[in-house]
Amino acid sequence: MQALRLRPTTFCPRPSLQLRSATPRFHSTQPPRIRSRATYPLLLVGLGVAGYFAYDPLRHLSLAGVRCSRVVTSAILGVIDYKLTFASLSDDTPEAERLAAISKCHTRSAERVLRALLANGGIFIKLGQHMGSVLLLPREWTSAMRPLQDKCDPTPFEDIEKLFRQDLGVPLSELFDEFDPVPIGVASLAQVHVARDRKTGKRVAVKLQHPALAEFAAIDIRTVDSSLGWIKWWFPEFEFTWLAEEMKENLPLEMNFVHEAANAARTKKEFEHVKSTLYIPEVVFATPRVLVMEFIEGARVDDLAYLKAAGIDRNQVALQIAHIFNEMVLLNGWFHADPHAGNLLIRRSPPESKSTHNFEIVLLDHGQYFDLEPELRVNYAKLWLSLIAPATPETREDRRKYAMAVGNIGPDLYAVFEAALTGRAALEGSWEGDGPEKPENFRRGTGLMDMTAQSEAEKEAIRDAVMQDGILTSVLDVLRRVPRRILMILKLPKRPYAKSGPRVVDHTLKYTSVPRVGQILCNCSLARRPAAVD
Repeated sequence: MQALRLRPTTFCPRPSLQLRSATPRFHSTQPPRIRSRATYPLLLVGLGVAGYFAYDPLRHLSLAGVRCSRVVTSAILGVIDYKLTFASLSDDTPEAERLAAISKCHTRSAERVLRALLANGGIFIKLGQHMGSVLLLPREWTSAMRPLQDKCDPTPFEDIEKLFRQDLGVPLSELFDEFDPVPIGVASLAQVHVARDRKTGKRVAVKLQHPALAEFAAIDIRTVDSSLGWIKWWFPEFEFTWLAEEMKENLPLEMNFVHEAANAARTKKEFEHVKSTLYIPEVVFATPRVLVMEFIEGARVDDLAYLKAAGIDRNQVALQIAHIFNEMVLLNGWFHADPHAGNLLIRRSPPESKSTHNFEIVLLDHGQYFDLEPELRVNYAKLWLSLIAPATPETREDRRKYAMAVGNIGPDLYAVFEAALTGRAALEGSWEGDGPEKPENFRRGTGLMDMTAQSEAEKEAIRDAVMQDGILTSVLDVLRRVPRRILMILKLPKRPYAKSGPRVVDHTLKYTSVPRVGQILCNCSLARRPAAVD
């Protein structure tokens, strides 16, 4: 304490004060003024930095502003790009030149948004994944967003250890004999590690949520909501607020792994008494941010080399996937809404399997499920029956009737909705007017069972249609009108009518059995018909 009392006299000796007072004025006063001018801004900066790190609301507000500006800027630049591109095209512009210009505009706009989503990370990756799975969006957009399935950065192992201890109150070594610090999979919300359960000695998959997610999820959801709201205000025809609504409703559920475990248990029960190729891994235990489940050896559904080496027929895999998801939607009214290739594993059937084939389809990531109300489910089945049946005046009337009942889609948007639902060019008689103006080098069917395998000419016609200014606006209008449940159904693999792109499971298996998949869908639809109420 004595040393502390002596310290002021050491820094401020009286003789120095006497000398300073004898110094000419311009020498004695200028240095203090300079220090004063520099000190206040530095003090403010220092306080701001301290507040940023010490006061969470201030830090969150700052980050929200940066994230929001990235998304809004990329989106507005894209909208302006579209408007300028379409304005530069005239009726005299050669068709090839017009399509190339619009395709480049799609690519530029999608890449701008992709860069913003990658920079923001977190739930913005999830947002991009959702956009990449929407069939109605142009191919350039869905292709640009596809890398987001594999672009997530892993959380450092020490942070994972800390999260585990926080949630369970014990270190990893307390529950696992082995724990691989390198994750086998990293997604936008979580990452998965392989471990060995200390109690049973069995290998398990340990899914752990990214720790930073909980901190920023609420502010990021508000940021997405605000960003898309601004875009709608500036450009009403480019409305994507449905994406924000979807995230607000479902992301909190996806972030709760106890909810995911309950979904898995319910799905397992739904298929308990059915001979099916579907397999749901057993859940060992779950907390809101940690999920431990049975580890399954297998390969992704799009690993054609594995299927060939294992002697598994990819046509049968496609048929069984279609059967599973049609049964979920049309019979159970309870369906997995995120069936991308990373969430579907294929393995050879073990001896105790209930599978009727030499393989099992292992369904992963049960965070996102939807219920379908009985009336909506029946109307959806009737819509598919009308699409499968050959066209008659009554059938065409039914198609429009159930499109309105299911998707809130009127005659003006019916052809766009039908193409989105089936993944095929619209059937004959689907337009209100005379249909396509240009002659086509492929045959349109009168019903889905009347159609042959999708040709390259038909795929090209679909891609060309999305390039039209009016069609693009109609696509966005359909996305705005369609109920969220139906929008989720559009992502599901249900038949080989899909074009390349969002329905990656449909596309990558490269199967050829069109009629049988249609028959599966028809049978499921017929199973719901007795419950219909006209």
